Amino acid sequence: MTNRNGTLWLWAPRMLGLLVSLFVGLFALDAFSRSTSVHALPDLAVHLAPMLVLLAVVAVSWRWPWVGGVVFTSLAAVYAYVARTHLDWVFAISGPLLIVGLLFVWSGVLHAARLRNFASTGSHTPGSR
Repeated sequence: MTNRNGTLWLWAPRMLGLLVSLFVGLFALDAFSRSTSVHALPDLAVHLAPMLVLLAVVAVSWRWPWVGGVVFTSLAAVYAYVARTHLDWVFAISGPLLIVGLLFVWSGVLHAARLRNFASTGSHTPGSR
């Protein structure tokens, strides 16, 4: 694996996780459709909760990618089950969650392989050649 591919697999799930979080956060703007600005603030806070949870998962997954793999993939499966009668919702929400989850899994696998490779060669720093 080249260094460029390793960098792509390292950063892709993290950046896409942030983008999925922002995408889910866009649905919070729905809170302003039913009431005025001041009265919509409690609704906005409730609607932003899923985005904040996803951002927390991305933050934890930055260090432990397997957490992102498990949580994002599980959330995709749970949402697909809950919204199973609305396939367009499932594709719009579960699809990106599943992609990010699988990318976190793959990133974790590659990172573990790199660490095993460096441990077997006796190198002390994973970035050295």
